[in-house]
Amino acid sequence: MTKYFSKTHEWVEIDGDDATVGVSAYATKELGDITYVELPKEGSDVIVGDSLGVVESVKAASDVYSPISGTIIAINKNLDDDPGIVSNFPESKGWICKLDNIDLDELEDLMTEEMYAKYLKTLG
Repeated sequence: MTKYFSKTHEWVEIDGDDATVGVSAYATKELGDITYVELPKEGSDVIVGDSLGVVESVKAASDVYSPISGTIIAINKNLDDDPGIVSNFPESKGWICKLDNIDLDELEDLMTEEMYAKYLKTLG
């Protein structure tokens, strides 16, 4: 499975016709310990740039934006009880939601892991 990243530090991993979305390790490191995650509603349709919810930490609150369009088919309910999963496993168990009806053409506007690593070096 290939993972893509947005300039707003969300990731999307494509698995067949579905996509899993989360927040990058860089973003969680910048935010610090995650204390609360506001999750989107299942069944909602989102387009690129729509807010999927909010991640709150001891330092700040940050919107999570959808890197790809689709319909939310699942949310990570584990984050209700343990939002720290996002801090500890941002690019695996700390996923935010899963989408279907995705538009694969939108991946062209995102960065591969290698491109994202280069992008992070440009941030001061």
